[in-house]
Amino acid sequence: MRVENITQIRYFLDSGSSIYLTKKKMKKINSLLFLILVSIACNSVSFYGKKIDELEVCSYESVMNEAFTNGSIYTKISGKILETCQKKGCWMSMETNTDTLLVRFRNYDFFVPTNGAEGKTAIVEGNLFVDTISVGLLRHYAEDAGKSKQAIEKITEPKLGLSFTADGVIIQ
Repeated sequence: MRVENITQIRYFLDSGSSIYLTKKKMKKINSLLFLILVSIACNSVSFYGKKIDELEVCSYESVMNEAFTNGSIYTKISGKILETCQKKGCWMSMETNTDTLLVRFRNYDFFVPTNGAEGKTAIVEGNLFVDTISVGLLRHYAEDAGKSKQAIEKITEPKLGLSFTADGVIIQ
């Protein structure tokens, strides 16, 4: 075989035969390997706060009645992230199958990303509890979320519902 302006790399197979790969073919193979590695990296999970696992996640519906009955319950649930605090990442709102839940982080010990988490699935472990969120705090959260001044001024009543204080978060 004659080589002209193309470097050939010889690989020996177990059978003793050989194949020839040109630089062009090697670039294609390397590009393919790079794309595979990037796609694997994009599917990674991120941990925040206490290291938790993805096992024994309860459905929100199965624990919310107990939280209303007892005032609170320590649990692990999952949901889709709707938004995060745009200033520090000190809270996030999470959609469960039936409700939107405000998730704060215990003692501000950790924060989640301020951008890029929306639409991803989160697993949170901590206390689900009955909470009345004051008008002032609701307005503060709306401001942190980047809401307009008109939207903030429309908040005139406190909100009674369930809230969550997370010890650990996994974002998938």
